[in-house]
Amino acid sequence: MQKKLTITVDEQVYLGLHSVVGRRNISQFINSLVRPHVLKPDLEAAYARMAADESREREALEWSEATIGDVKDETR
Repeated sequence: MQKKLTITVDEQVYLGLHSVVGRRNISQFINSLVRPHVLKPDLEAAYARMAADESREREALEWSEATIGDVKDETR
């Protein structure tokens, strides 16, 4: 369900939105920018989905194992 919202922005921001984003895309643009700041993602579920992806986990393990040798060359 969508709700209409009236906001006030600086004139330069208004003109920039129209020229860069386009008149019919402003609501979607603002929604995509604001969403991560006001809706808290379910990180536990997201991490569980990532862990269930066996090929991703295998690739991550291979990557981490391949980079472990780089640490010995690090200076403190």
